[in-house]
Amino acid sequence: MSDPGDTDFHFWMTRSVGRCIGLNFSRAIDDGRLSTEDYLSLVQACQGCEHVASCQHWLGGQKGCPGKNRAPEFCPNARKLDALRPH
Repeated sequence: MSDPGDTDFHFWMTRSVGRCIGLNFSRAIDDGRLSTEDYLSLVQACQGCEHVASCQHWLGGQKGCPGKNRAPEFCPNARKLDALRPH
């Protein structure tokens, strides 16, 4: 399991997965599709995830066009992140 105290690390992991699937968190917040509280919940879910190494591997393999991918199935935030993607 990942270190639950490392909020910065999980913030960047969450943000990186979002970037790879074409999700701009700042725009989602500005558009009212995501509250800051919900954003914090996404980071906290990442903090409790047991798949950090798999996520890092997945992120390392993402090349090419952002936005063409979906969040990895093992991600506890996959459904929420995919729902926030621009359509």
